[in-house]
Amino acid sequence: MKGLEAAKLLFEQAGLPMLERDFPNELPRIAAGLAGRGSECFGYDDDISRDHDFCPGFILWITEEDDERFGYRLARAYRKLLQDCHPAEAESAPFSGSKLGMAERGVCTVEHFLRARIGIPRAPQSWQEWLHIPDYAFAETLNGAIFRDGPGLLTSIRVQIHSGMPEDVRLKKIAARVIMMAQSGQYNFMRCIRHGEPGAARIALAEFVQNAVQLIFLLNHSFAPYYKWMFRAMRDLPELSEMKEPLEYILSAEAAPQDIADIVDDICAKIVIELKKQNLSHLRDTWLEPHAFEIMHKIHNSEIRALHVME
Repeated sequence: MKGLEAAKLLFEQAGLPMLERDFPNELPRIAAGLAGRGSECFGYDDDISRDHDFCPGFILWITEEDDERFGYRLARAYRKLLQDCHPAEAESAPFSGSKLGMAERGVCTVEHFLRARIGIPRAPQSWQEWLHIPDYAFAETLNGAIFRDGPGLLTSIRVQIHSGMPEDVRLKKIAARVIMMAQSGQYNFMRCIRHGEPGAARIALAEFVQNAVQLIFLLNHSFAPYYKWMFRAMRDLPELSEMKEPLEYILSAEAAPQDIADIVDDICAKIVIELKKQNLSHLRDTWLEPHAFEIMHKIHNSEIRALHVME
């Protein structure tokens, strides 16, 4: 059974009855679910995932104000529940992410959960926050599932993050990744080969692939998870998911440099098609650099448009 499924089952069979019995007045103030770091939060866990940082359980989210009122009692009740249901794992499992500790399970304030991922206790409000918070942090905030959300606060914040990024910020991020693909894959990869620097060429290729994957998520109005799960998450994208195979191939294949360069150009050509499809660029050239500046011209916010294209 996947970790997310097990967490939901534990909550439904033991967690919710405990809350209804011992915290009837506080229950409307509590959210429950599983999200954040860990392969199980993305639904990607397997047997290998259980060798580290893996423990049974779920998260009970409350506000900092409610943490003052009943957080300690709730954390103790959660610990007893886990000891009753999973005694073998309970001794080493963390039980609180509020003032009682830093945890991925147990009682956690909404504010702590958000600070630990995106650095602020709420959804981003300024374009600067949207631009500079890493996409993987947003992905960790949105993954998993909320089993129950009495106050609705966490669900509301997740909805804001999911659909609230200003379009000008998305365009800026797209432009930066497009030009980085041009610089690393189309320009520097073969130059490093000709300089006799195969290691540097591999680094350039890795830069190209990482920026390409992040770009593809942005083109899908989504957030790329951190590198470990980038390719796995690509399978579920509605657009350009087929790019996973050639991107993985150029990283792992023992192919001639020119053959890899040709595949890089094919990838860039497909990216150009998608840029045109989304009305982000009307240029025909498969060299990506001019497309980046074309995208920058579509940004309405003058402060964002004035930033360096690679920022």
